[in-house]
Amino acid sequence: MTLIAYGIAYRVYLWGKSNPLLNPVVTAVLLLITLLVLTDTSYQDYFEGGQFVHFLLGPATVALAIPLYRQVGKLKALWLPVLVALLVGVTVGGISAVGIAWLLGADAQILLSLAPKSVTAPVAMGIAERIGGIPSLTAVLVVMTGVVGAVFGTKWFDLLRIRDDSVRGIAMGVAAHGIGTARAFQVSAEMGAFAGLAMALSAFTASVILPWLVSWMH
Repeated sequence: MTLIAYGIAYRVYLWGKSNPLLNPVVTAVLLLITLLVLTDTSYQDYFEGGQFVHFLLGPATVALAIPLYRQVGKLKALWLPVLVALLVGVTVGGISAVGIAWLLGADAQILLSLAPKSVTAPVAMGIAERIGGIPSLTAVLVVMTGVVGAVFGTKWFDLLRIRDDSVRGIAMGVAAHGIGTARAFQVSAEMGAFAGLAMALSAFTASVILPWLVSWMH
């Protein structure tokens, strides 16, 4: 079901001339939700059948090292901007989300669940649990963040006239984690490689910075 849904979604994406609004991840998710609802299939039963696809997430993530290795020369020249972008991106991303939610009246547990929303899901859920958030809510927020980043990220880059694929990739990986990285690979191998690097390093950075920020704010 998962593979067929994604296959259909990718065909729709190509038919729409790679319009980011037709992002195949989003379309596939909508198709699967519709199918589960219509067939009255629980998510637990669906996930039990999808274990093989879930297992492939690990090797696929490790495989991101291959395109990154091909960009190692450029990475050596950009290590300082990458480091600064990671620190600023993780800090501003967490504080801005929490700040906006606080202004809108969200309670403390919701705020703590929001803080790691730009980090890849397994790490984000671990951070949320550590700082007192709700891991399941964080998982939903992570997916929503990735979807929004994948759909609108490239449009923002065009609007801001950012053309360098390494810069675009780093921004996408920091802001929209795995789903954004998948979108980056659809644009170019270079953008995808830097997005994968940023996704991994931002997860590590967030796991160090966010708990410290929360304890400092308390």
